[in-house]
Amino acid sequence: MAQVLILGGQGRIGQSVAADLLTYTQAELVLTGRTPRPQPAEPSRVRFLALDLADQPNLEAAIRASQLVIHCAGPFRYRDTQVLKTCIASGVNYLDVSDDRSFTQNALQLRSAAESAGVTAVVNTGVFPGISNSMVRLGAEQFETIDQIHLSYIVSGSGGSGVTVMRTTFLGLQHPFSAWIDGRWQSVKPYTAPETVDFPQPYGKAAVYWFDMPEAFTLAEAFPAQTVITKFGSLPHLYNHLTWITAHWFPEKLMQQSGTIEFLAKVSHAMTSVSDKFTGIGVAMRSEVRGQKQGQPACHLATFAHEKTAIAAGHGTGSIAQFLLSGELQKPGVWSIEQALPTVLFERAMHERGLVIQQQWSCD
Repeated sequence: MAQVLILGGQGRIGQSVAADLLTYTQAELVLTGRTPRPQPAEPSRVRFLALDLADQPNLEAAIRASQLVIHCAGPFRYRDTQVLKTCIASGVNYLDVSDDRSFTQNALQLRSAAESAGVTAVVNTGVFPGISNSMVRLGAEQFETIDQIHLSYIVSGSGGSGVTVMRTTFLGLQHPFSAWIDGRWQSVKPYTAPETVDFPQPYGKAAVYWFDMPEAFTLAEAFPAQTVITKFGSLPHLYNHLTWITAHWFPEKLMQQSGTIEFLAKVSHAMTSVSDKFTGIGVAMRSEVRGQKQGQPACHLATFAHEKTAIAAGHGTGSIAQFLLSGELQKPGVWSIEQALPTVLFERAMHERGLVIQQQWSCD
């Protein structure tokens, strides 16, 4: 029976990934965290392992004992690619839920090494990035030429995630980032250019803003689009105002201090722990692809919503793990999710999990 090592498996995203694997695979799971946990009293496919990622000898031993490693120990802004390098050296397939541009860029540079080792490594799995990228592929692969990809997300309150995700949000406000606009890379300031887009119910119309995500460059690499737009927003809308103030009024040097990020993350987590009771902890996503289809202008719209963001992320990553364990997905190298996962497998995974991607050929 295959063994899957989930780094950060005791966190909320890691637990959601584990729940999906227990449902859709027969794998035995090893969930790591920094602190020891008692092992299940009854026979179980799950066991816990106290492991610090800085403990290289024990990390290597845990990886070598596994057939698949799933890296859920964020925030990835602070992570290097040592786990991935160890997987490649050990011949073990790899997934992660990374959501940071620099981490993703460094991981993708290991593509040739992973290909030579016969290791399939897929980064940015989860819900956004993750399911969102595959939604773009649903539309993009049906066009002869692509003018624009517009990918937007909205999250209610905390999204059911812990303080780590809050840290990631504020880290994304620290610097301008490069976006692919009109066929060239241009600098964009985070949380600018607000626009209102229409998400599935119960979310409806909501404001979204430019935000730095790995999709901003991986989608530009995967598909020949002239423009790739990635935007994010929160519910209730008050949180957008507070985030905008943080991005535009706080001094840059202050935002670059780890203590500031930690303070903002903890305050935000405390606030959302209250508002979650009223707003819920769901996510909605909208992928809009415009281009030429059969010689005519066309627009493909795909939308998705889930009442619990962390559970949706678990389904996104768990489904990729399912296909790696079954051997249905084999693509040696390091890839973003939209480069690795064929649409036929994506659609099957969504159907098996009761997740609905609404599609239409109209964006008006």
